[in-house]
Amino acid sequence: MTQDQLTAFAAETVTITQRALPDPLRTLACAVPVQYETAPDADTLAEGLPEDILGLFSGDPHGSSLAHDQPQPPQIILYLENLWDYAEADRRIFRKEVRVTYLHELGHYFGWDEDELAARGLD
Repeated sequence: MTQDQLTAFAAETVTITQRALPDPLRTLACAVPVQYETAPDADTLAEGLPEDILGLFSGDPHGSSLAHDQPQPPQIILYLENLWDYAEADRRIFRKEVRVTYLHELGHYFGWDEDELAARGLD
């Protein structure tokens, strides 16, 4: 599958996922941009993240105090080739994993830590 096809398929999955959220969460979720990248870049890997990372939330969580003088706006990044590899090129599994990864990263935006995400089945 091409990068453009993976992007379109993932974006459609994110939109469907957002529409299924309760109104207050949907409003917050739709305000966080989602970037679709092939794979993590060198800067991301230099931070110690694994090459096969599926997604990443960056920025300050919703409702938190700004962590620095020039904060990055919040965003979610989905790494499409890693998701496609994880799904073993199966569209159904890819869609499911895009959904779970998106919700996991959205949970970080809501301020949930790894334990809270795991308790919600988003690990």
